[in-house]
This record gives sequence, structure tokens and C-alpha cells, in this order.
Amino acid sequence: MSGHLNAHRFITLEGPEGAGKSTLVPKLATWLESAGHHVVQTREPGATALGREVRRLLLNGGDIAAETELFLFLADRSHHVKTVILPALADGKIVLCDRYVDSTVVYQSVARGLDPVEIDRLNQFATGGLLPGLTLLLDLKAEIGLARETKGDRLDREPLDFHRAVAAGYRVLAERFPSRFEIVDAEQDPNAVFSAAKDKITTFLGLRA
Repeated sequence: MSGHLNAHRFITLEGPEGAGKSTLVPKLATWLESAGHHVVQTREPGATALGREVRRLLLNGGDIAAETELFLFLADRSHHVKTVILPALADGKIVLCDRYVDSTVVYQSVARGLDPVEIDRLNQFATGGLLPGLTLLLDLKAEIGLARETKGDRLDREPLDFHRAVAAGYRVLAERFPSRFEIVDAEQDPNAVFSAAKDKITTFLGLRA
């Protein structure tokens, strides 16, 4: 995906189901805050009141057409960018976001088969071209991630081939955009994952190691 605006203090975490993003984000936020930084933790979907309703529909609803699913994610993202991410960046805060535009590329294009060019266009429209400066890809085999996952939501229940396509799609994105993506081996012990993520953020933000 291309974009026009690259935010140096905007960091996203991506990966297949069970990669550990939701556990890692608060640990990274606590670490950064202990070093004196102002941090906003957020996620997609579900960071706002509107987003929580969208999340409920997406994860706990019944069957949803691929195109409908796409537009629900985009509606959440547009509102999220305007009401949470951009104000935080304008205040000079570091934003840590669990999922963002790359999730839509991988889940709705690679795994669902929707037009990647159209998804790129719609993502840019929803975000105003806002891209993170750093994306940490928590990479692991689909089988391992699903074995860890306990939520059992609508996406978790997709067949294994779907989740394998997601994992492979993320790796392709990381190869396409090496200046933005950093890969973390999420099959490691959680402490090793945390340490690797800290190292990559330290380098990206130019912090003292």
C-alpha cells in the first residue's frame, strides 16, 4: 500500500491471530512511559464508542459478505484516525496501534480475494494517506497462532487455509515495504518477543539503548 503521510511517532503492530499483539502493546507502552514518553495505546477495530459497535458486529455477528466486512473496517478506521490517532500525534504522543491498514490488505484482499488496488484506494481515502513510520510484524505459523487463540470469534473460526493466507500475506507485505516493516519472530518466548520489539522501537525512535 502506498501513502502520502508518514508519521514518525506512529507505530503499528500486525500479525496473524494468536501472534500476541494485544499482550505486547501494553507492555511496550509501560516501557516507553517509564522512559518519560507520552503514549496512546489503541486498536482496530474498537478504540472508540463507534468502533466498539463495529467490533461487535465484525467479531461476534453472523455471516458477513466480504465487501460489507471491508466497509465496516474502513468506517471504524476513518473515525479512529480522525478522533484518536491524529489528535495524539498532533500532541506529540507516541501512538501504538494494534492493527491498521495492513490488516485490511491481508485479510480482505489476500485472504478474502477482494481487489487490492481498490482496497489501497479505500484505505488511503479512510486515513487521508496516514501511514505508520514503523510496523512490527509478529510473525508465526498459522497453526501455532490458532492453537494459542482462545476467543473463538468469527475470524478465528475461519478455515486453516484462510489463516495460512493471512500469515503469508503479511510476509509479502514486509518484503514489499522493508523501510516500514520490521519482523519479530512471535514463536519465541514472550519475553524474547518483548525484547526484540523494544530493540526495534529503540532504533526507530532514536532512543538510548
